[in-house]
Amino acid sequence: MRRTKHFLTVLFSLLLLAHSAQAQKRNPRYQEYIKQYHELAVEHMKSYRIPASITLAQGLLESGAGMSQLARKSNNHFGIKCGSSWKGRSVRHTDDAPNECFRAYRHASDSYADHSAFLVNGQRYAFLFKLPITDYKGWAHGLKKAGYATDPSYGYKLIDLIETYSLHQYDKQGAYSKRQLRRNPWLLNPHTIYMANDLAYVVARQGDTFAMLSKELGISKSKLISYNELYSDYQLQPGDIIYMKGKRKKALPAYSYYIVEPDDSMYSISQRYAIRLKNLYKLNKKAPDYMPQVGDTLRLR
Repeated sequence: MRRTKHFLTVLFSLLLLAHSAQAQKRNPRYQEYIKQYHELAVEHMKSYRIPASITLAQGLLESGAGMSQLARKSNNHFGIKCGSSWKGRSVRHTDDAPNECFRAYRHASDSYADHSAFLVNGQRYAFLFKLPITDYKGWAHGLKKAGYATDPSYGYKLIDLIETYSLHQYDKQGAYSKRQLRRNPWLLNPHTIYMANDLAYVVARQGDTFAMLSKELGISKSKLISYNELYSDYQLQPGDIIYMKGKRKKALPAYSYYIVEPDDSMYSISQRYAIRLKNLYKLNKKAPDYMPQVGDTLRLR
């Protein structure tokens, strides 16, 4: 089967533009911080049920990605003040008021541990632990509501960091058990659902099989093969379009005709517009051995 090259080129170009715009917004120093501490955040998430995305976003925001004075001199990554119960090391720093007392740690990992304990043991944060581990928006706004910070836009700043740097991807590691992930590795990276001709489809990735997609999508392997007019021993290729229901007899009204481009085939065109292959031949009064040529005009409805 030839790949649906033109369609995917357009799709990937749009995705690349979006990714480029997002990448331009990303700060390399922040990315380095995430690389350094994401495993620690996930570890604490599994122990304390605090979303890793929230921990990382707070660390980034409160410490300036580890570059603030508190972080560099006192390993305090979360801006936690001493409080009456604190018996450890401390340092003076001007924040909301001059010369305030802040906790100081020997290592950044100690700061992460104390941050988790601070939230778990703080009664005012108890309601947050009733939220799903993947509800980073609820946690972000909840922290502001509970008084973690005085900045009125604190919750929105956390959400912006989480979404800009895709930190929510780490929360998925706490949403499932190790057994579930062993049996269903796709849980951490499910396929994106797209639409064509009012039908849902996914784009196959490297290593995908019909058995794997069947398990993820909840559709039998035989139906997926039938819906996409393939044969039982076909090996999926990256970029293959796989529909989740049978294709239609004709395209949407907006797509009446198609001009054949290089590397097109009748099958690739039928997949691109979610039209049954036999109907594409029928609409164009073509014999089964017809091979489309660049520049040919084909009816789609």
